Formats: sequence, structure tokens, C-alpha cells
Amino acid sequence: MTHADDDLFFGAVDPADAVDAVLAHATFVGTTRWAKGRRLSVADASVARAAGVTSVTVARAGPGAVGEDAAATALASRLAGSSVVAAAAAHGRVNLIAAVAGLTRVDPATVDAVNAVDERITLGTLAPLTPVAAGAVVATIKIIPFAVPGRVLAAACAAVAQPLGVAPFVARRFVLIQTRLDGTSDKLLARTDAVTRARIARLGGELADGWTECRHEAATLAAALAAIPRGATLLVAGASATADRRDVVPAAIVAAGGRIERLGMPVDPGNLLVLAELDGQPVIGLPGCARSPKRNGFDLVLERLAAGLAVTARDIAAMGSGGLLPEAERPQPRVATKAAVDMLVGAVVLAAGRSTRMGAANKLLAILGDRPVVAHALDAIAAAGLPPPVVVVGHMADPVRAAVGAQAADIVFAPDFADGMSRSLAAGLAAAPAAWDAALIVLGDMPRVDAATLAMIAAAVRDASTVVVPVTGGRRGNPVAWGRAHWPRLLALRGDTGARALLDTVVVDEVEVGDCGIFADVDTPEALAALVGGSGGAR
Repeated sequence: MTHADDDLFFGAVDPADAVDAVLAHATFVGTTRWAKGRRLSVADASVARAAGVTSVTVARAGPGAVGEDAAATALASRLAGSSVVAAAAAHGRVNLIAAVAGLTRVDPATVDAVNAVDERITLGTLAPLTPVAAGAVVATIKIIPFAVPGRVLAAACAAVAQPLGVAPFVARRFVLIQTRLDGTSDKLLARTDAVTRARIARLGGELADGWTECRHEAATLAAALAAIPRGATLLVAGASATADRRDVVPAAIVAAGGRIERLGMPVDPGNLLVLAELDGQPVIGLPGCARSPKRNGFDLVLERLAAGLAVTARDIAAMGSGGLLPEAERPQPRVATKAAVDMLVGAVVLAAGRSTRMGAANKLLAILGDRPVVAHALDAIAAAGLPPPVVVVGHMADPVRAAVGAQAADIVFAPDFADGMSRSLAAGLAAAPAAWDAALIVLGDMPRVDAATLAMIAAAVRDASTVVVPVTGGRRGNPVAWGRAHWPRLLALRGDTGARALLDTVVVDEVEVGDCGIFADVDTPEALAALVGGSGGAR
């Protein structure tokens, strides 16, 4: 027998001596498996002896010990601060859960102090100021043995100087000003608006409709800044990067009566951010990388503002540790940035299928709200600022053409549509304009994909070899953007095989979009009913 502590016995004993102890390891008794953690009864002891078991390894708490679940629960009650709740204990573990969406408030010194008390008590947390959704696990407590001495638990609880919390995202209004130089495209401005709008919406904020546009000149921008009604955070997307406090964006802010808090941040991508203040409201000069949905320094500042936290020059100066964002979030060198924002991305809408799982009806013609299913996909493409799509028709071609209505589109008939999805895909890519660098393969039966999602996917296309997949909650969805370099392989597909069959053979850029519409298709009457019932029927 071994004693790890006076308050807890742990060791091998005869089953007769194991009554009211906890089984330390899973044990087979005859052909029955007894799970670890089972509290053994008098009947269990008899069954074990009858099965020929002569020894079991158990743990038994002494009078001064606290069981693992009770200990984890007690420490969790000390650690759960504002907007954090403790889940029920299980096997000595308690997860601390975010009650709201926001930024984690974690004091590293408190975490270290708790973990320094005793090796039997452990606390792991997310990093400070990590954005989380409501329901996310922000920390986990694990008691290693089956019980800990009461004095050890008391010391761990006393070490909690600052409880864990979540600073909730609050509704905040933003206004976007974009500047223009000769050659700045309307498409670039529209894409910047769509990406910024989606970024803010994920944080519970609102970007004012449209954007203010002016020449990339200090005096003109200063006048535009002065004309914006106060009460909103001002975002300035300059047509040219800011390299000096005397450059256009910071000079305009000063000319409008503002003050530059800091130019530049130790975060890459995102170095060229401008943080300023004008009449008590924050002003952010966006770095060029903010035109992409990939995480960058702008996100770090935006998240803090959305959570109601002040951002100062000192705060930005402290972002250097961890400021080199992972390559997975910026897979190409900065020299690719200009090419990325100039990519022309179109959409190929597959609307030729036979809709066999819907019975006699064509799923694309089913009415969702007051529009056919396929019309919702076309509406989203137009709202995302993409060029007129190529729509591939086949089964019931004339009614599907009619469902497209007045929406601008190039409608192509796939004569061999009955041979499978690959043929519809080939017909669409063959008809795509030569100027397209990439194509979003949009399924006509997915009416809930947001326009902002389409814009974010398109904005993530860096070059003709890029493949971009939308992700929500760790799951990949549709549509997928395929750079033109991959089109020959897509054209070579045969049978009822779609483009996704090639995803495992290419390097993929994943874009977090926060849009469950990327999973919602209309394949069956039940799926249609679920969409109607879950959304009120309209986009």
C-alpha cells in the first residue's frame, strides 16, 4: 500500500477492503468492464471476489480531503467572474464558459499563482483578449487525483487575485471613409466595404450604409472627416499606405482637429495602422491588409473597441509579443497584396441538376419567401459586388431561365447535364469570361449564403493558383473559389463528381465567415421546410 498524502489513500487492496473507495483504473471483472471512477459497494466486493479478482487499485479520501469534482467546483466558483459561468464537474474537470460573445479577461499572474500552489490542481486558459463566442470554453480546471487535501484547495482558491471574465462585444457604430487615386477601381472600394462590414458584424457592431469617398488628398480628406456626424468610430481606408505622420491620412486627421495617438504597430500583417482621436471618437487609419478578411492588426484594435476597451499607444506598443501572426493567416508574402486586391473573381452557378431527391418538383424553383430558391443565390452574388455570373441550366432549363428573371447573368445550357455535376461545372467554366482570375462555384440550391460571405471569399483570392474555402465553427462549406490555374483539372472531371473532389489535392486557404448558410442546401422537401421554418422564408 502507498500513501501519497495523509488525506488520500491510493493503492492496491483486496476487494473486501475497497468498499466505498473509488476504482482508480478500469478493471475487468469476469467479462464485465468496470470503469475508472466507480465507487465500489459491498455487492461489488462480493462480485469481484467471486470472479477471482484478488486485488483492485483504489483511491479513498480521508477526512481532510475534498473529492475531485467538489474541489474543481469550489475553485471554479472563485474563478468565474463577469460573463463567465462554470459547467458541471465531471471526472475532476470543470470548464468555464463564456456567457456572452466578447474578449477574454485573463490575468496571467493569477493563472500562474493557482498553478504554483500544487501539481494536483491545474488551470488552463485562453490567452488574454482572445475573441470568443457565447458558449466557448475560456478555461478548464482539472484536479489530477481523485481528491486533494482541503488545505491545498484553500490555498488555490486564495491565489485567485483576479477572476476570469469576458468583456462583451457591444453595439457600436462605425463609418467608413475611402480615398481614391487615379486607377483606384470601384470594385476595390466595394470589396473593402463588404469585408469591413462583415468584420464589424461579427463583433455585433454596425457599419453605416455606403461609404464616404474622396480624393487621396489631405485637405479633401480633412473636410470629409469634419463633415461626418459625431458618435461613431471613423475608419479611413487610404488609397495609398501611410508611411509618415505627415502623410495624407494622419495629416488630414490633424487638419480636421484630431490627434494622432500612434502611427505603426508591432503586428504583422498590420504594421501601417494609424490610431487617432477626433472630438472624443476613435479614428483608425486602416492598414492595406484590412482589405482582406484574413486576421491582421486591425482586428486586434477593432475587437478591443467593440468590447468597450480603450486602446492607447501603450496598448499597441505591448502587442509585439505574439504580434507576428501565423503564416496560416497570411500564406503569401506582402508583395502579393496588391495582386490579391486586383483579382477578378466571378461566380459559376450550377443550376442544371435533375433534383431527384425532391421528387417531381425542381428544388431550384421552390419558393422561399417570395422568390425561387435559385434567385436567392443570384441576389447574393449581385449584392456582393461580383460581376454577372455564369448560370448553368439543364433539367427544366426554360423554367430555371425564367426564375433568373431580370438579374444580370450569362445563361449557358449544358447538353450533357444528365451525366452528372462534372458536366455542368465544365460548361460553366468553359463559358467564364477570359478576364476572370478565379471562379466561385456556387450551388443554386444554397439560398442562405450571405453576400458578405461571397465578398470575403472573393477578397481572399490572391492569385490564379488560390483555392479558398469558407469555414464556420471549424466546418468547411460552400461555395469554394478556384483560381484559373486549377480549371483544367476541374474540366477533366467526369460523372457526378464536383470540384470538392479535388480539395484534398491542393493547398487551401480557409476563411472564417461565421455564416451557417454555407451548409444549408435544399435537397429534399424536408430541407426546404426546415429553411422556411427556421428563417421566416426570406433572406
